[in-house]
Amino acid sequence: MTANLGPLAGVRVLDLTSVIMGPYATQILADQGADTIVVEPRGGDTNRLMGAGPHPELSGTSLNLMRNKRSVSIDLKTDEGQAAVRRLVSTCDVVVATYRPAALQRMGLSYEDVRTIRPDIVYCQGQGFALDSPRSDEPAYDDVVQAASGLSDLVNRMQGEPGLMPTILADKVCGLFIAQAVSAALYHRARTGEGQHIEVPMVEAMRSFVLVEHGAGAICEPPLAAPGYARVLSPYRKPQRTTDGWVEVLPYSPSQYQALFREAGRADLAGDARVADRASAIRNADSLYRDVAEVLATRTSAQWLDFCGRAEIPATAVVTLEEILAALPLAEHPVAGSYRLIPPAARFSAAGPPPARPAPLIGADTDEVLGALPDPRPFP
Repeated sequence: MTANLGPLAGVRVLDLTSVIMGPYATQILADQGADTIVVEPRGGDTNRLMGAGPHPELSGTSLNLMRNKRSVSIDLKTDEGQAAVRRLVSTCDVVVATYRPAALQRMGLSYEDVRTIRPDIVYCQGQGFALDSPRSDEPAYDDVVQAASGLSDLVNRMQGEPGLMPTILADKVCGLFIAQAVSAALYHRARTGEGQHIEVPMVEAMRSFVLVEHGAGAICEPPLAAPGYARVLSPYRKPQRTTDGWVEVLPYSPSQYQALFREAGRADLAGDARVADRASAIRNADSLYRDVAEVLATRTSAQWLDFCGRAEIPATAVVTLEEILAALPLAEHPVAGSYRLIPPAARFSAAGPPPARPAPLIGADTDEVLGALPDPRPFP
């Protein structure tokens, strides 16, 4: 097994999740050093089928999402499979579970069941709706959560029709919440010796995420304004066309707006009251974005990026997915061959390089993991 020197080295995580949210959370924990054991059904997890891949069991998605984990193939619909997982629980510090609550109870793998096996377990449960709500056992995938959490309404306010973000946003944001909460609970256990149950209800988590800025004046009681942060909801908040391509230029301060307009020969705009101070610039963002788009259309992308660099105005070319992928480092999988490795988002100076265990095939580590367990004993 590849040595793991990350900040979570020595922590063992039992991954009872599927698709994106849970696997993304446990990928983060695995990248940070946790020995992460994923329990998969005989046919493997859904993310192994998400998009093309070089091997029937490894999609491009799973090559990164399953890395640094060990795969155990167990049929959780059988008594034997459930007993094997309960034996595995006794060796783990963390359980991350995204099965629906009724299924976890039926399998004897709810928090109440698991803490009788490992009293100090950190047990993180993610599902669509809060456990104390009438909808606690309803299925809720990313599209449903986006619609229920206000994201689709944001699209409506900007474009005049509800829509979905073109990424599995709710799953990935909630995966981040899960990973952070697990780390916090491990810190609590290190200080007190106490495990605990963590709940991450997706809809509530995403509503908190959306309302950070979009609660706006409606957070006050009584409300001072309608919900929604107007600058972000402007239909003109988008990349701008130049004479030969696209850029994203964001003059944020009044002085940056003034510098951009002066460079474009628009002294009238540079002296406009809308850019007199920060509050005015925010309040008039909609019309200012239109003016910025108009002046940027007069020069090439390179000319504007050069100017913005010198003027310290935030700006970038619009980068394509192909360009991003081409810049990623290459890694070698023993079965699938070469692939692009998505680097971990956080870099820790006190740890060595992140582990590089390749994504396993379905059940590749079953014998290794189960063979190292203590002798079977009767768990409640």
